[in-house]
Amino acid sequence: MLDLNKMAGVCQKEDHLEASLYTRHQVKRGLRDLDGKGVLAGLTNISTIHSQVMDGDKLISNEGELRYRGITINELVEGFVSEERLGFEEISYLLLFGALPTQVELAEFKESIGKRRTLPTNFVRDVIMKAPSHNIMNVMSRSVLTLGCYDQKADDISIENVLDQSLSLIATFPMIAVYSYHAYNHYSKGESMYIHRPDEHLSTAEAILTMLRPDKKYTFQEAQTLDMALVLHMEHGGGNNSTFTTRVVTSSGTDTYSTIAAALGSLKGPKHGGANIKVTQMMEDLKTNITNCEDENEIRDYLEKILNKEAFDKQGLIYGMGHAVYAESDPRAEIFKHYVEKLAVEKGSEAAAEFNLYRKVERLAPEIIMKKRKVYKGVSANIDFFSGFVYHMLDLPQELYTPMFAIARIVGWSAHRIEELVNVQKIIRPAYMEVSENRKYQEIKERK
Repeated sequence: MLDLNKMAGVCQKEDHLEASLYTRHQVKRGLRDLDGKGVLAGLTNISTIHSQVMDGDKLISNEGELRYRGITINELVEGFVSEERLGFEEISYLLLFGALPTQVELAEFKESIGKRRTLPTNFVRDVIMKAPSHNIMNVMSRSVLTLGCYDQKADDISIENVLDQSLSLIATFPMIAVYSYHAYNHYSKGESMYIHRPDEHLSTAEAILTMLRPDKKYTFQEAQTLDMALVLHMEHGGGNNSTFTTRVVTSSGTDTYSTIAAALGSLKGPKHGGANIKVTQMMEDLKTNITNCEDENEIRDYLEKILNKEAFDKQGLIYGMGHAVYAESDPRAEIFKHYVEKLAVEKGSEAAAEFNLYRKVERLAPEIIMKKRKVYKGVSANIDFFSGFVYHMLDLPQELYTPMFAIARIVGWSAHRIEELVNVQKIIRPAYMEVSENRKYQEIKERK
């Protein structure tokens, strides 16, 4: 019997590459420069992130800016909120088609999404309920690949067909995620199961809350806050891991279902889509280990212990703080916390007090990180710092935290897939340099 523990040690030895080799051969680890800036790997019209400006001949950090199709996220949010609309469908249209919709176009788009909220006959029973799992992202990947088996034009990568497939996935992702949770909650935890079919006239956020709750009820503030989370998570440039995965897999010429399943696998990783769960767990640990949530000295001591690998998961990370690109601020977090506060006020004094604790950590953590660690740019709270708290207030189970990210990001993935198909005909294939020594083949009887 193969000794996997022993062979894992062999892999550790044979596959290890000295860090100095990357510097010697000028290889950008993780496609990033030494200062953390991403290596330019492509062009896009879909969205962009700005965190620095030129001051003479120097790049200096400034307030973060996120643009969807050239329009700042702040303007977009202000636009639909000021007119008392939920924004997910409107901004989805913008990302997919490159322009904001007219009233007629938006109505047609919403109608199309609403009517597509349906799964193949017996799909929920035969696919979702047959093998329930606590890992909803894995169930979503399996479900997406299985949907490809129902599609007679699965391998047709014409733009019209890919757009049709993309709209259907945008519409059905919430159903797949929520139904998968209910199946797990019933079969694995013994709770009641209910499969609510959402009204086609509801927004995506409203449909999620309807399917999730036994009584189907929700407030406008709950729907608006969840809608805001979806809009802010929808897209984040072509270089984030799951979107780059979408680009790479698309470039091979494969089908939409295989591409999106790969993107889901990327997003599932704790370094990408799972950060908000770690924030929630960290904050629960904080509340357990301090006596007074109003005492900033206690909070500060706890955060220092985290950085020193003495508290929480002993990894030395204050989760929800910092970002690969943003320095002074994450514009998504700056927008989102306003709606987080409104929801906390609606939920009552306990939620409002917890929000105040989050704000204290948001203020203290960057100071402590900058003092304790050598960093090349500023540190600020990112959107993951607040999103887990919001999902908790909305009574979303933790199993659905990362799937909520996927429900939003499927729009960005779809837009980038279409852009890749329109513009690039070459498979993405970066170079890797071999650094091993030359060896001679040995006859099997001579091997030790």
